[in-house]
Amino acid sequence: MLGAIAGDVIGKPYEFVCWKSVEFPLFGLGSGFTDDSVLTVAVADALLSERPYGDVVREYFRLYPDASYGMNFLFWAQSESQKPYQSYGNGSAMRVSPVAWRHDTLDEVLAEAERSAAITHDHPEGIRGAQATAAAIFWARTGHTKDQIRSGITDRFGYDLRATVQELRPAYVYDVTCQGTVPAALISFFDSSDFESAVRNAVSLGGDADTLACITGSIAEAYYGGVPREIEEKVWKLLDERLRSVTSAFRARYVDPRSR
Repeated sequence: MLGAIAGDVIGKPYEFVCWKSVEFPLFGLGSGFTDDSVLTVAVADALLSERPYGDVVREYFRLYPDASYGMNFLFWAQSESQKPYQSYGNGSAMRVSPVAWRHDTLDEVLAEAERSAAITHDHPEGIRGAQATAAAIFWARTGHTKDQIRSGITDRFGYDLRATVQELRPAYVYDVTCQGTVPAALISFFDSSDFESAVRNAVSLGGDADTLACITGSIAEAYYGGVPREIEEKVWKLLDERLRSVTSAFRARYVDPRSR
């Protein structure tokens, strides 16, 4: 979960600049959390408090109304209607990471990932993106190899994960769909050697950098056994008290006892 937030914070300054290199300052002017972190923490809060996802997500929207949400999400969050809006955007995948730490079997993780997505992202691609991300995190935290994770995601979800970051980068464009983001984030993880290189790979694609890095970071944290201390310390300082408190509580209950 903290890996998702770290990716969001690191990727934020590069979201709209089509950055095509792994060389960049991890933290600097413009670093901070966006809706990716806010909604990730909202999902964690819902799991901790056992409240409905929709209620908690709307609550966090009211608490953080200026966190750069997508237009369709804004309409939904401000509407009296509780109906989802058939989204296949990458928002379902960016916020799902706590689900992968909460449950102990893949079936439970997949079912909960669908529930967390379906409050807004009830399109099949929105569900697929959330489930694939959650499955990758679950497999990563339970000791599966990269080859096993790659083949598992390909077999179950049908994503083409054969490319490398270098092959993907030149033609990759800004894309906020699950089908355009989740495979790229997975490839960024597969091509990495540690947490930092995974996040750098994601940003270097020149796309929706904060969300790519958020999803990639969530998987890399699980696989590499956490977020490097120097990155973790800087991320904590950029969160407010509420986001820190919920993240810490969730990690203490679910992440730390299950980390490899």
